Amino acid sequence: MEGTHMLLEGKTVLVTGGSAGIGQAIAIGAARQGADVAINFVGDDSKAQETLVQVRQAGRKALAVKGDVAIPETADRFIAEATDALGGVDVFVSNAGICPFHAFLDMPPETVDRTVQVNLLGAYYMVQAAARQMVSQKRGGSIIAMSSISALVGGEFQTHYTPTKAGVLSLMQSAAIALGKHGIRCNALLPGTIETDINREDLSDPRKRAYMESRTPLGRLGEPEDLVGPAMFLASDMARYVTGAALLVDGGMYVNLQ
Repeated sequence: MEGTHMLLEGKTVLVTGGSAGIGQAIAIGAARQGADVAINFVGDDSKAQETLVQVRQAGRKALAVKGDVAIPETADRFIAEATDALGGVDVFVSNAGICPFHAFLDMPPETVDRTVQVNLLGAYYMVQAAARQMVSQKRGGSIIAMSSISALVGGEFQTHYTPTKAGVLSLMQSAAIALGKHGIRCNALLPGTIETDINREDLSDPRKRAYMESRTPLGRLGEPEDLVGPAMFLASDMARYVTGAALLVDGGMYVNLQ
């Protein structure tokens, strides 16, 4: 890459939910743009290792910290371990999320609670911990939260999920105001239908898949790599005057009413 300017040269990027899907793609993409990377993950250690291997192949330092984002202490530990290992936090990507599809009328309370705890409260604690570290460093920073097209539109089997994604978008708007004085930018990415572990079962129905593709003007479902460019833009100085923004990455699905 000699002679090529990398967008995140010398930066440190932290990603929650970094062992699969969109989080993994962003972690690897950040390394390829010159950043050292720490990921938080829950679940399969081998998938986290895959991310680390690819980050290191890009010539960057890599760290994985296991922990459930729904537990507030996980955030403090993730930030502390990443700061110790990599020297600070320049970019924070709050990406961890779940969506156990379920009908509304018989939705179990524990499913609602868990979804809110992971998607909304988990994002809150992580963003807050990252912001505290960034403020203490006195060099600004960029916070990106993974909201969803679901922040703007509903879903029959997502009554527990869509409010959390609207909440994440709202969190970025308020955090942008709270942190602007510290030079910290806060923005939300709103993916459309992206093929990841979260919806693989839902999209295994050929009719559902064909319908979702037909709803998308670009004619295909998204893949995790489609979020990398938008994330690198918001993370970098290219977006230095962008804060409190919401960027749809949905192949045009949101605007396709007809």
